[in-house]
Amino acid sequence: MTIQLENERISVTILTKGAELASIKNKETGIEYLWQADPTYWGRHAPVLFPVVGRLKEDSYQVDGKSYPMNQHGFARDGDFEIVEQDDSSVTLELGATTETKRVYPFDFKLKIQYRLVGETVTTHYTVENPSSTEKLYFSIGAHPGFNIPLTKETVFEDYFLSFSPRKTRTTIPLTGAYLNTPAKTLAQTNTDIALSRHLFDNDALIYEVKGENIFTIKSEKTPHSVSVKFTDFPYVGVWSPPKTDAPFVCIEPWFGIADTFDANGNLKEKLGIQSLEPTQQFDAEFDITVS
Repeated sequence: MTIQLENERISVTILTKGAELASIKNKETGIEYLWQADPTYWGRHAPVLFPVVGRLKEDSYQVDGKSYPMNQHGFARDGDFEIVEQDDSSVTLELGATTETKRVYPFDFKLKIQYRLVGETVTTHYTVENPSSTEKLYFSIGAHPGFNIPLTKETVFEDYFLSFSPRKTRTTIPLTGAYLNTPAKTLAQTNTDIALSRHLFDNDALIYEVKGENIFTIKSEKTPHSVSVKFTDFPYVGVWSPPKTDAPFVCIEPWFGIADTFDANGNLKEKLGIQSLEPTQQFDAEFDITVS
C-alpha cells in the first residue's frame, strides 16, 4: 500500500511495507529527489534500518548465550507497518513484535516512524518503545535514503559535491569488506567540500563519527537544486553509492548503530554503537531532508 502526502511545495510517497519513503518530488519543477529503486543498482529507496545497522559477523548475534540469525540492516525494512495516524501532510506508522520477529530478535518492542512535511522539508521521526516491565531492550536504528544524482538533465554525477556543516574534520572509520576496521580510524577532511566521483566509493561507504548538529548537503555550482540531510546527536553517518558502478544516486545515512568490527564478540549487549532502553522507556530521534 502507498501513502501520499503533500503541501504547497512538495509531494511525498511512502510505502507501508518497511515504512519506506519512495518519492520526494518538487511540485513546481517536477524534480524527483529520491532514488527510484532500479534493481540494476539497488532495489530500495530509503529503507529503515532496525534492529541492527550494517552487517553482523556471520550474520548472527547472541543474547544471554543464545544465537540468533539477522540479515544486514535488520527486518524492519521488509515489515508490514500499520498506519496509526494520518493527515494531508503527516503520517505515523507502527511495527511491533510478533512470533515471527522473536525468532530472530527476542525482544518486545514498538517501532513508530512519523513523516511530516513543512515547506521543502521532510522530517522523519523515530520512536522506539520498550513495552517490557522487566527486560532491557537492545537495538540500533538508522536511515538509508538514496538521492538521485544528477538532479537535472543538464548536469552529470561529477558536477556535484558533498558540503558539510559545521566545516570541521570528523573521524572516519574505514570498511574492510562488510566490517569496520576500527584500528584504521583517521581524520577526514570534512572541513572542505568533497567532489563526487566514481572512485570515492571504491571501498564502499564513507563512515563518519559525528556529534551535535550536522548538515550534509549534495549540490553543484551548475544548478540551484540540491538536497540536504540535517541530524542532531546521531553518533554515526554513512555516505554511500554502489562501488565500481555508474549508479546515479548517493545515500546520506544518519545512524544510531553501526556494522560489526572484525573483533566483535557477537554479544548484542556489548556491540559497538548499540542502544539500550530500560523497561517501559522510550527512545526518540529525528532528521530532516530538505530539497531545493
